[in-house]
Amino acid sequence: MKTGEDKLIQRIAKAAAFKSGRRLALGIGDDAALFIPRAGFQTILTCDWFLEGSHFLRDKHPPESIGWKCLARAVSDIAAMGGAPTYFLLSVAIPDTHTGPWLHRFLTGLGRAARRFHCRLAGGDTTRSDKILMNVTAVGEIRDGRAVPRSGAKPGDLIYVTGRLGEAEFGLRSLLQSRTAGSLDRICVKKHLYPEPRLAVGQWLAEKRLATSMMDLSDGLSSDLPRLCAASRVGARIIVSKLPEVKLRLEKNSKDLDLTELALNGGDDYELLFTIRPSEVRRLPTKFQGIPLNCIGEITRRKRLLLLQPGGREETLSARGWDPFRKRR
Repeated sequence: MKTGEDKLIQRIAKAAAFKSGRRLALGIGDDAALFIPRAGFQTILTCDWFLEGSHFLRDKHPPESIGWKCLARAVSDIAAMGGAPTYFLLSVAIPDTHTGPWLHRFLTGLGRAARRFHCRLAGGDTTRSDKILMNVTAVGEIRDGRAVPRSGAKPGDLIYVTGRLGEAEFGLRSLLQSRTAGSLDRICVKKHLYPEPRLAVGQWLAEKRLATSMMDLSDGLSSDLPRLCAASRVGARIIVSKLPEVKLRLEKNSKDLDLTELALNGGDDYELLFTIRPSEVRRLPTKFQGIPLNCIGEITRRKRLLLLQPGGREETLSARGWDPFRKRR
């Protein structure tokens, strides 16, 4: 006889099911999955929490977006290495009151993300909790010698980002204010709810060996750039006028917004931050599959993080992006 948990696992497996491929020798239904690595490739492993109250709000975020985003966040880490996702493990804790329509909608979003990213469910765990808590472990692969770590930046390298920065943060603010009337609001709210990991860009940069270092922007440029610089033992100078900011019309709801603050500190964009040698810039297009590639500064030998303001004034870049351990006032 199947228990309530067994039935729940069966529903999850069905929602994220599609052709599994030959390299998953054993999937859901046993104590663990068996994965067969591909010859000539390295395996990428990453995991990510997605927690009610910290990463989403039950009364504001649609269940479909929670299902999509819990996988997209982990897949973005694979994109940042230049890899392709293959399988994932899902651990989920939910109240028993949310095992009906809410869970169905959550699984709908999860299934869409799994098919979109070609990332197959291989197993996981379930339990009951008063809060909604999730952890995703994602598995990816990349050809031997092609992975792009954070630690390869050198003085003189140019710093690039994909897309626009601050859009997801603007979308979150619009969502919290229940303001999605304008087209920009809708675009940014969608980016916050349904982020698209930059898989194709990351894979192209890695395969062409263009990026010397790379990571995804999940906590905001001001918090993530210091991590890349620390790994590479370098500094950076960011040119404020080159930041690809949210393009806002000067409407009543946007006059009080600091676009530079959004671009520097807004989290959840899941764009790629990467560096490239100046001699390779000629090989880099201004857009890749419609996604802008913007140069925003350079790597420096001196281990300082600086902002070059219009007019030439330099100031220190402070990490003011997302930090779960920062004390709130």
